[in-house]
Amino acid sequence: MMHAWGTTDIGLVRRENQDAYLIHQNPSRTICVVCDGMGGSAGGQLASQIATKTFMEEAEKILTPEMEPEQLRSASAYAVSLANDAIRSAAEEHEAYRNMGTTLVAAVSYQGGVVVTNVGDSRAYHISENGITRVTKDHSLVERMVDRGDITAEEARRHPNRNLITRALGPDADAQCDGYICPMQAGEYLLLCTDGLVNTVTDQEMLFEVIHRGSPDSCLERLLEIAKSQGAPDNVTVVLMQKL
Repeated sequence: MMHAWGTTDIGLVRRENQDAYLIHQNPSRTICVVCDGMGGSAGGQLASQIATKTFMEEAEKILTPEMEPEQLRSASAYAVSLANDAIRSAAEEHEAYRNMGTTLVAAVSYQGGVVVTNVGDSRAYHISENGITRVTKDHSLVERMVDRGDITAEEARRHPNRNLITRALGPDADAQCDGYICPMQAGEYLLLCTDGLVNTVTDQEMLFEVIHRGSPDSCLERLLEIAKSQGAPDNVTVVLMQKL
């Protein structure tokens, strides 16, 4: 079983919130999805809403209680492809939405942990008493630069091109997602977030707020406060899952 919390905030600069998230829980499964839209004021918001809604609806249809992690990974990838198709169909209907797209990071629980799926630069972190580990890999220009050793991970957080992503739902006809199996012990956490959090709150601050600062019920608000204290130039969305 999982407990899950979520919050989203427009931030201090943007005129609208183009992030979206959904949480669905039933006795056998918890599904969480976070998206960060792009492509103009109307398009980004629509893309993230279509992606979260379609992913969740399709995942609920195809996931069964007896599925093993590898099956969950394949099923999640299929739900992502359908979300991509839905965004592209909507984009074809309206000229103003032609360039819209969105990132996606999702987690589906199983008895021993979660299966994580991502496209773009929204992230998943595994957090426990032992520390914080990033589960996902960004599909972005700066991540490639970090991989090559051109810049450090810390420099990537402040790089002027940090928003340039190399994969997204919408623009790519065949949007490739990555899937990860993340075992979890009771009491451990998975945090899903958009880059609005990553660019204003450090990994160590996330770890401290989730593990050491008190109740998880209030830690998302505390993370938002930190983001806003750093100017919150982008929308900020965070979903936290705890294995019970």
